[in-house]
Amino acid sequence: MNAQDPPGAGPGPASAAGGRPAQDHDFIYRGWRFRYGARRMSSGVYRPEVVCLSEGPDARETVLPDDTDEIGYATEAEALRHAQQQAMRWVHDRTGDGQGQF
Repeated sequence: MNAQDPPGAGPGPASAAGGRPAQDHDFIYRGWRFRYGARRMSSGVYRPEVVCLSEGPDARETVLPDDTDEIGYATEAEALRHAQQQAMRWVHDRTGDGQGQF
């Protein structure tokens, strides 16, 4: 992470280094649906991005907040793995399971 990649910056317009995730992935965990990807930042690191997708008439997307200070990863694979783990922790935080199920 560097000055061009401020902490807490969520999904936004494309950056000079590619911006939006090259490919979004769908992930279902304990009945919760997520879309996640890894955005390449101008500094060359990859930033995980996770969105919880709700269904039904009041469907809305919830962008998950950063869950660590380490928001830049050297490879896309590391960022994608973190994104999945972030989604699982988010579910555990809301279902009372803690992290005991990892």
